[in-house]
Amino acid sequence: MTASVSTGPGLLSHLINGLLAIKPLANFMKSKARKMMIERAENMGVPWTEEARSLQNRNWDREFQQVQNPTLVYPNYYLREFHAYDQGNLSWQAASEFEVAAKAVHAHIWQEAGPEGDSRLRDSYNQVLSAQIGEPPQAILDLGCSIGMSTVALQKLYPQATVTGLDLSPYFLSVAQYKTQQNSAIKWLHAPAESTGLADASFDLVSSFLMFHELPVKVSHQIIQEARRLLRPGGYFAIMDMNPQSEIYAKMPPYILTLLKSTEPYLDQYFSLDIEQAFLKAGFEKPTITSNSPRHRAIVAQVKTPS
Repeated sequence: MTASVSTGPGLLSHLINGLLAIKPLANFMKSKARKMMIERAENMGVPWTEEARSLQNRNWDREFQQVQNPTLVYPNYYLREFHAYDQGNLSWQAASEFEVAAKAVHAHIWQEAGPEGDSRLRDSYNQVLSAQIGEPPQAILDLGCSIGMSTVALQKLYPQATVTGLDLSPYFLSVAQYKTQQNSAIKWLHAPAESTGLADASFDLVSSFLMFHELPVKVSHQIIQEARRLLRPGGYFAIMDMNPQSEIYAKMPPYILTLLKSTEPYLDQYFSLDIEQAFLKAGFEKPTITSNSPRHRAIVAQVKTPS
């Protein structure tokens, strides 16, 4: 159990935000953060440059046409710079580097975990799901699935289920389609998580892995409400994301915090989100919140039964 810490935007956070509002400085910090991640990956044996170049050199026309919804209008909050990419998630560079970046970012969650830290984090989330969800779900929706790593993990955990991975980036979904082309149990959908267009009460489990810290508060509430609409009676909504109550973030050195915030434009909003109240307001039972890593939490809530 982690100690409670202040998660609101305090004086230091406001100072950092002011510094990041200076465009040249923000660009420098993003470049610094990116360089640090690549060096971390290469030093631990993850061939960041080689793997990214291999994916970037493919012809993605077929996969892109299969997954893209050409009528989709991107919400303004998504048209931001994320993770040191000028085009955010709407680029081949971001899609090709997603997996190696995840291995680099999660390498030091546990001491000596190295490149296996990412898979260990996903396993820790799956253990929470297995412990808290009784009847195995038959239909699963993975919101913000990116290149499908979280979707594949869910499909392996529940092999009897049909699984849909949803994301706003057709570039991410193209890579997901390519990596799972032999897996007919997974479907890919190009749509916003807050307005999926899917039928009411069509899923037993809706899951989101490391998406909410990339959202404005208003959109987070909309997505939780959308998940409630999509779930069948007795269904579950589960989220795995950064834990604002972790002491790691409270004690993070200002320089590292600045690097982090330079790549995460909505981090302050996420840290101020009252996730428990958002679930209750949307029609869920009180969620259980489990620390599944030193800096992450898994949140699971069941659809509220009418009294």
